[in-house]
Amino acid sequence: MHRWGIYEILIVDLGIIFIDIARFLVRSVDHRMLIAITGATGLIGRAVAPILKGAGHSILSVVRRPPGPGEVGWDPISGSIDATGLEGVDAVIHFAAENVASGRWTAVRKDRIRMSRIRGTDLLCRGLARLAKPPRVLICASAIGYYGDCGARMLDESQPPGNDFLANVVRDWENAAQPALDAGIRVVQLRFGIVLAGNGGALPKMILPFQLGLGGRLGRGRQYWSWIAIGDVVGIVSHALATETLSGPVNATAPKPVTNLQFTKTLGRVMSRPTLFPVPACILKIVLGEMAESLLLASIRARPERLLAAGYIFQHSELEPALREILFPRAD
Repeated sequence: MHRWGIYEILIVDLGIIFIDIARFLVRSVDHRMLIAITGATGLIGRAVAPILKGAGHSILSVVRRPPGPGEVGWDPISGSIDATGLEGVDAVIHFAAENVASGRWTAVRKDRIRMSRIRGTDLLCRGLARLAKPPRVLICASAIGYYGDCGARMLDESQPPGNDFLANVVRDWENAAQPALDAGIRVVQLRFGIVLAGNGGALPKMILPFQLGLGGRLGRGRQYWSWIAIGDVVGIVSHALATETLSGPVNATAPKPVTNLQFTKTLGRVMSRPTLFPVPACILKIVLGEMAESLLLASIRARPERLLAAGYIFQHSELEPALREILFPRAD
């Protein structure tokens, strides 16, 4: 029988800002596992690793710097990995990838975005496939950018990929896990939407203009934004570890995506700030180029059909309560 526990954590951001990720249910597994994680210092890795440790699992960080105790070295750029250091792991969580929102998509940046995902995943999966005893499960980060701009159409995991830069990258990113599949490893590819957290990701970047009273919709505001609260990200990872029938692509998004206009008005209401200053799409395209079209103006209305069918219970299905808990956590 699976055990359920409620864990609370404080994440330190830059050693200064403490963000309470609040309470959420974590589904544990029947035995303690040794879990290797790439990208453990990223937004999602920083949230997931402490919870898995709190549930009694052991964490092995896969790092690009010289490894220390409890770490394994790898270098996706040079194509090297200490695969022998992964012998005996029960599960691998692969979150390492270049941040797509950290700057304008120049030719160099696009190459780094693509290679960090495809080359890194291929390297890791080939290394896992060579192990004498491969892990039972590999959980890979992916993205709803796979679908491209689809307007108001509801998207489940059976939909075909889009045909823009990001959709092509995500398609090839997921295909790079084939060596792990060929080795009999259960692979779960979590197609994340906009991850909402107080200590990183998209939300802190959105907050400043609202604090200044300059918040507003982006473009016409009709594009759908599929979002997911950080607490549910951790819950979904734990659920994927424990649910042996879950594999393949999985939309890691809340069940109720909203339009950018709805998101804007909700964030303004939560922060008690006006939302009177829209940003025209043409300005976004001039400033951010192709990145604006794919990340801010594209409409992706994803629904987590496979998670719901697998019995995952969302802690945050509605946007407003999620934003309130993230931005104004209760001090219990």
